[in-house]
Amino acid sequence: MDKQSRTIICTAFCNGKKHDFKLFQESKLHVVASSKVLVDSGYTGIKKIHSNVEVPKKRTKKKKLKREEKRQNREISSQRVTNEHVIGFLKRFKILSERYRNRRKRFGLRFNLIAGICNYELPKTV
Repeated sequence: MDKQSRTIICTAFCNGKKHDFKLFQESKLHVVASSKVLVDSGYTGIKKIHSNVEVPKKRTKKKKLKREEKRQNREISSQRVTNEHVIGFLKRFKILSERYRNRRKRFGLRFNLIAGICNYELPKTV
């Protein structure tokens, strides 16, 4: 997603359940080195693939987060909130928010059509 225009740039999906980071790796999506990537804590290994990444810190059972680390996590979350809003906007379509029970071959087409509708409907902030 482009943060400024809030348009959906790229989509990736698969059959069945798969972790987001595994799906990202298998999609072989080329990310420009100059672009800043904001991800959630599920993408912990992405720093090996891309250098300009912001991933929130995780606490462990033995070691709690310091105030500075919590503040950094809050900053990352506040930057990612527009992305989460667009995901929520996509999930207003019932076909994406519930279990998909139609032909699997056509899921990609339908998802991209819904993303196109969302790109058309989102208010332009630029």
